[in-house]
Amino acid sequence: MGTFERIQELREILTRFNHEYYVLSEPSVSDAVYDSYMQELMDLEHQHPQFDDPYSPSKRVGGKVIDTFEKVTHQRMMLSLANAYNLADLEAFDGRVKQWLSLPENGMVHYVCELKIDGLAMSLLYEKGRLVMGATRGDGTVGENVTHNIKTIKSIPLSVPFEYPFEVRGEVFMSRAVFASLNEKRAKDNEPLLANPRNAASGSMRQLDSSITASRQLDMFCYSLLPEGAMGVTTHQASLEKLKHLGFKVNDAYQVVEGIDAVWNYIEMMKEKRPSLAYDIDGIVIKVDTLSYHDRLGYTAKTPRWAIAYKFPPDLVPTILEDVFFTVGRTGKVTPNAV
Repeated sequence: MGTFERIQELREILTRFNHEYYVLSEPSVSDAVYDSYMQELMDLEHQHPQFDDPYSPSKRVGGKVIDTFEKVTHQRMMLSLANAYNLADLEAFDGRVKQWLSLPENGMVHYVCELKIDGLAMSLLYEKGRLVMGATRGDGTVGENVTHNIKTIKSIPLSVPFEYPFEVRGEVFMSRAVFASLNEKRAKDNEPLLANPRNAASGSMRQLDSSITASRQLDMFCYSLLPEGAMGVTTHQASLEKLKHLGFKVNDAYQVVEGIDAVWNYIEMMKEKRPSLAYDIDGIVIKVDTLSYHDRLGYTAKTPRWAIAYKFPPDLVPTILEDVFFTVGRTGKVTPNAV
């Protein structure tokens, strides 16, 4: 076997190992074996720079430094979702869907319920089977090009077995365990602690030096395949399964249910499971499953009519009042301040 063939073989092996470990959570080899393959690949690439490939698994360790983030306009707007806070809000949403689809009042709509990951919305663009851009949501119309950092996330495939252009959207997040470990290290280094995993993920994604992002061990759950109906899928559930088939990480806690009462049952179930999850969620996203209905339902100026986000109530915890001090404003007004 020649050098180039061995390099290609190592890249394929390591890509498979990454998928098994970071997407399937089913590693087939030990860390030591993985590291030995990676070291061999890095040595061969260093010795033979003519075989360099920006999509090699060795590039995931980061090291690219940029001066500033390029602004990019999304091919399709990344809209926000309307919010629901109780069962009545969800029933009103269900009623509107039935009305706009001219369905009977007692008809049942199939909905996909997904966990609303508390992270950073991201768009991934693929052309000719290669990841060509990762961009933040920004204001929904214009985001920032963070491709150099996206490539460090090992659950995101750098190449896929599909040649035509498509887009994947999802949520970049930091697990609770990684967040705790990061703050523990920052405390030892006398650095300010990060507020929560979401802020930590957002700050990590906006590093100019990708090696810093790589050290933060970010992850991504994918939830949208665009354009809708791409690759022959006709339901949202089928698009999620297609994403999994292509090698993307999809949160398996999603469920397809019939009717809004079943949606509420799912929400109640996930409220109970929420504290035991390995990552933060702040609600449940509910989407009409049939993609042809999405076209019929359409959009408002800011939100799709075929989806809604149920938001969990904010966590309430007891706080100890340690002290009160008073400040005097320029007009002489005294303001009490709690510590």
